[in-house]
Amino acid sequence: MARDYYFLSDLHLGGDGELQQCDYAEEFIGFLRELAAKGTDSELIVGGDTFGFWELTTVEGVAKFDEIVAHHQAIFDQLKATGETVRITVMVGNHDYDLACDPAFHERLLAYNLHLDTAISLQRQMLGRTIWIEHGQQADPFNASPDYGNLYALPVGYYITETIVAGASRHSAFGRGNWLKDIRSVATEQIPDWGMSNYFYREMGWVVRGVIALFLLMLTLTGLALAAELLSRAGLINVNYILHNPVIRSLGFVGNIFIAIVFVNMLILFFMLVMAIPGAIVLRDLRKTLTRFKLGIGSIQSVEGLGNDTYLGRARTVFKENPDTAIYLFGHTHDAFLEQQDGRVIINMGTWLKILDRVPVRFGYLPAVYYPSFRLNYFHIAEDGGEIAIRYVETPKTPVRELGLLQRVVTLGRKPPEKRPIPARTVLPGAAEAESR
Repeated sequence: MARDYYFLSDLHLGGDGELQQCDYAEEFIGFLRELAAKGTDSELIVGGDTFGFWELTTVEGVAKFDEIVAHHQAIFDQLKATGETVRITVMVGNHDYDLACDPAFHERLLAYNLHLDTAISLQRQMLGRTIWIEHGQQADPFNASPDYGNLYALPVGYYITETIVAGASRHSAFGRGNWLKDIRSVATEQIPDWGMSNYFYREMGWVVRGVIALFLLMLTLTGLALAAELLSRAGLINVNYILHNPVIRSLGFVGNIFIAIVFVNMLILFFMLVMAIPGAIVLRDLRKTLTRFKLGIGSIQSVEGLGNDTYLGRARTVFKENPDTAIYLFGHTHDAFLEQQDGRVIINMGTWLKILDRVPVRFGYLPAVYYPSFRLNYFHIAEDGGEIAIRYVETPKTPVRELGLLQRVVTLGRKPPEKRPIPARTVLPGAAEAESR
């Protein structure tokens, strides 16, 4: 057993086309070098989804690993060097499920000092208490294999990834900006919204975008003008003050154009409101049908394991069935956090992929904007004065500026949601002290 442990997860190295690009290569190599300098008696555990085998459809079997190495030779050279002094253990996730199905992967990984452990969960001991590690896919019905270890026992998530994610990556280079490569950073149920956002802000012709943007930005004002017009026609107010006021009159010809645009928008908005009634009825019936076929929004969210309740429940089950377990670590959802429950700790190890957060526009009805960020992190667990110390470390990284002027303007003053704060240090008692409490 090692003296101390380092944990991270969801590197997602590899994939078709542009998915081979790695945004964090420099930072990850730097982390591995620092780890190598700390000496022996340590173990680095990578908690699954180290490789994007599901997204790599051009080769088969162990050749998938060789293909990834060829594109990321510097990373694997450093893994090999670090692995000479620090044991590196690689777990199986859903995206690299092939690791659990072909024994030949053991030898391939070992050539780079990577020790493959295909167990669905791992345990490590410290001060008489257990550290329990899983990737987490076994708690996700859309990504859990129905027959673990059988290459052909593939879950629904595999087919979605192979068709949508890998397919999109092969065409990413043809876009105006290489944005499709970030598709695996988007929650599955947000892919249509994210795709529409990027089509509008990146791919749409600038003339078409300008006309649509003007219409959508004025939609709120148009709604007020339509309401005022209806009140005016009903005799409840004397005049439509939205269209007829001193400011508009002072603009002369420009004011007349503005009134014409608003008037056309009013006709379109009125038509939309009329059509919204049967549309809402059809949409309600469609949702009921999708729910009946287990394809409702709640089910779709499970495809990438969204929502932490499932995994918190899994952790509580582990704690109940294994009372000596003090720490439960998992990955899979890419949502790093540390939560304490009844003297125990639940940790999500997060991801090193780019994170895309949806930010609604400040005004109008334009598509939302997806802001990029990184949370390159690891957890270090070690004995400290008879206690178990959990240290959380982030490597700062600023994304390359990729948002256009319009995207920045329509979200002016709005920020992505704050990441869940994680304490830099958390302490748990050893077994003897825990029993005395």
